[in-house]
Amino acid sequence: MQFRVAPEIFAQFPEVCIGVVVAREVDNRGESALIKEMLAAQVEAAHRELAGGDVRQHPLIAPWREAFRKLGYNPNRFPPSIEALAKRVAKKPGLPSINKVVDLVNALSLKYMLPMGAHDLDRLQGDMQVRMTVGGEVFTPFGSEETEVVEAGEVVYADDLEIRTRRWVWRQGEKAKVVPESRTIFFPIDGFRGISDGKVLAARDELADLLTRHLGAETRCLWVDAATPAVDLF
Repeated sequence: MQFRVAPEIFAQFPEVCIGVVVAREVDNRGESALIKEMLAAQVEAAHRELAGGDVRQHPLIAPWREAFRKLGYNPNRFPPSIEALAKRVAKKPGLPSINKVVDLVNALSLKYMLPMGAHDLDRLQGDMQVRMTVGGEVFTPFGSEETEVVEAGEVVYADDLEIRTRRWVWRQGEKAKVVPESRTIFFPIDGFRGISDGKVLAARDELADLLTRHLGAETRCLWVDAATPAVDLF
């Protein structure tokens, strides 16, 4: 199984970089008081930093808004996932605990102000890609059983079966969401060289360490950019 970013993405955004963690034998069952405390601490820290300000102008969020505008997406209607998360905690210092993996991802997303994903690899088919849609692909929105058909020309995360995240880092779908029973998980952390590449690396390495120490996972860290557009996940 591979993860790759299509040439047309780098043609428009040559500075794109994605840190990747692949985790196997993850124990995502039950609860962790330590992880809940970690999430609460990061939520509180982000609230103190962001409350009263304009989240859209944050130096790590503004580049995503500009990228969305370049692609023709209104970032006010379709905010990057990190903007939506940051706005939520800026207004009110609280996030519900979902499960250990999702809590870790939310905590580190807020710590580093980066869009981070988590996909259950056992529920994927074929390779994972960031690419442009050709039209006619389907997406199952989070919490829904109904699929929607996506038009051509949209940047997506997709496997061979269907779209997994729409509008690049806007919204993940239902089919590959991480649940307590998930054991093999793909984590992409998106950024731009010269802006957030150092934070992408730091978030990637910290996530791998936390997964190993607290969830018993075997992890592999990878890096994708214009010089290395494809990597083997296993």
